[in-house]
Amino acid sequence: MPRLLRKGRPFLVALVVLRLLVSSSALHSQAAPQSINPSGQNPPEQTTEDYNQRLEELRRSLASSTPESQVADYRIGAQDLLEIKVFEAADLNRSLRVSASGEISFPLFGSVQAAGLTAQELQALLEFKLHKYMKDPHVDVLVSSVESHPISVVGAVKKPGVFQVRGLKTVLEMISSAEGLADDAGDDVIIMRGAGLRTAFAQGNSQEQVGSGQSSPGEATPARDAPSGSDDLNASAKESVRVNLKDLLETGNPRFNVTVYPGDIVNVPKSGIVYVVGEVKKPGGFVLKSNEKMTVLKAMALAEGLTPTSVKNRARIIRTDAGAAEKVEIPIDLGKILDGKAPDPDLKPADIVFVPNSTGKYAAYRGSEAAISAITSLLVFRW
Repeated sequence: MPRLLRKGRPFLVALVVLRLLVSSSALHSQAAPQSINPSGQNPPEQTTEDYNQRLEELRRSLASSTPESQVADYRIGAQDLLEIKVFEAADLNRSLRVSASGEISFPLFGSVQAAGLTAQELQALLEFKLHKYMKDPHVDVLVSSVESHPISVVGAVKKPGVFQVRGLKTVLEMISSAEGLADDAGDDVIIMRGAGLRTAFAQGNSQEQVGSGQSSPGEATPARDAPSGSDDLNASAKESVRVNLKDLLETGNPRFNVTVYPGDIVNVPKSGIVYVVGEVKKPGGFVLKSNEKMTVLKAMALAEGLTPTSVKNRARIIRTDAGAAEKVEIPIDLGKILDGKAPDPDLKPADIVFVPNSTGKYAAYRGSEAAISAITSLLVFRW
């Protein structure tokens, strides 16, 4: 009899292992909907403060690396001192300071708009104008002294405003001057070239006429092109540069930390935030991405799923309609959404996904009020 038991022991062990595997699989299938995270990995936690800290560390590491090409692209500003040489006529050589309105006064043709142009662009403009007086003029322009100039930082930053800066600055330096990104900032930054100069000069020169071969007030001649009238200049006025901060952080390439010039406007567009509160494992706000839509299931995954005391069929989206002060509540059944029996609703900026608690019998309005008041103390995460 003992011998028979010894012979049957491998079979019993295999049977026990098989039962354990089946039980584990069943438990996993039951727990999967609760986690609402098909990838099995929690999204990386990164608050706005973490993000700003990383940007500040990168700014410091890149502080000494400004590409020569960006230095060459410096745009002249008011009060800058220029050294101008005309090789065919030495008597035209001048040391000129740019006026507050952005102009220089040059012999033969008077006022010339210099602010907003690079040295090469101003050189091309002067050569173009001198063609009326000499056959093949050659001009050299050097910015010998850079004065303090305004750069505006607007949008989703902590301290938007106009900053007086001296010399070349980068996009990270200007974000740092504005004390970092706000919670609802997106990952993209738009640098509008010379937009501040164009506004200031247009106000100060509203009576000046355009069209005689001169650049219009505050507008830059297109780079590498000879001046050809106001049409080209108007086209260049729309120039802007888009920088993705996440790409800059991931690569650390100074080429993407573009230079910001006098009169530029640095715009950090708002991206919006979706909030998840109530019976979830990681309540918080989650910054929307410009190229991805946010749904209820994605928001629940970012919140790391439900707690055991959640009531899935009583969840709701609390939304503020545009132009209306009142909140609108949209009931959702998370259980049906998880099972694929109900569509996964899209979320809008400022939406609140509220998951109630099974142990508390709150009235609907009280639960909504609690959800709305809770978002003021939540951390905001970037993913």
